[in-house]
Amino acid sequence: MAKIIRPSSAKKSAVRSPAKASAKRAYAETGLTSKTGSKPGRAATKTPNATSGKSAKPKSIKSKTIKSKTIKPKAIKPWTAAEVFEAFSRFRRANPEPRGELEHLNPFTLLVAVVLSAQATDAGVNRATRALFAVADTPEKMLALGEDSLRDSIKTIGLYRTKAKNVIALCRKLIADFGGEVPRTRAEIETLPGAGRKTANVVLNMAFGEHTMAVDTHVFRVGNRTGLAPGKMPLEVELGLEKVIPAEFMLHAHHWLILHGRYTCLARKPRCGLCLISDLCRWPEKTA
Repeated sequence: MAKIIRPSSAKKSAVRSPAKASAKRAYAETGLTSKTGSKPGRAATKTPNATSGKSAKPKSIKSKTIKSKTIKPKAIKPWTAAEVFEAFSRFRRANPEPRGELEHLNPFTLLVAVVLSAQATDAGVNRATRALFAVADTPEKMLALGEDSLRDSIKTIGLYRTKAKNVIALCRKLIADFGGEVPRTRAEIETLPGAGRKTANVVLNMAFGEHTMAVDTHVFRVGNRTGLAPGKMPLEVELGLEKVIPAEFMLHAHHWLILHGRYTCLARKPRCGLCLISDLCRWPEKTA
């Protein structure tokens, strides 16, 4: 009978250094434990071979190195001033007076609607706010309505509980700090609960006629895809668009770009055959 040799208990796994432990945590976030792409689990150990009396080596596993496919963007020729002017001239001819699709009655209800529209569609927000704004079109009336009733009114909107808290807090701050009126500077609007830079830009543009560029997911996509104002972050795209768009188009520019992204330059299946600026667009994967 072959003598069974058991693994020595003296062999213990080495204690990981803080640097290795930190690296393991980082890879754990991606579902991996090493740069080779091995799956999480116990480390492979030698197991005894009952017949030979030798420690059996684990089967070699070919490590599948995960190669991050870095796509180097080709140099995109920047738009010329004449091309930008031509593009927005076409937008203007097709839709001289574009309107935002969020329904509102005054600057306050516009502010609330924009806050509620985060991670939600304009159509969904409109369905919830038509009845709400009929009874609460000022900060004072919204506070009188109360958070519970407000929550019930907007429960069809995503993240409605958090948004209800923000709107009530927003109303309190408007009354306490701004006399119940919507402030007219970006910095002041950004101090309101639930309001960020995009919210401030929308309100300043639509309520007060400021030449601001609100960058939502549609504007971000159009700016990058067309090459008009490429950028990794919304602020980069915003500043890029403000730099290249002539002042005479800035009042309506963000509406033209939002509508273009929402109905023509779609995320998955862009309708390039219907695009007003297809011949100017720098996107190499145009469908027409």
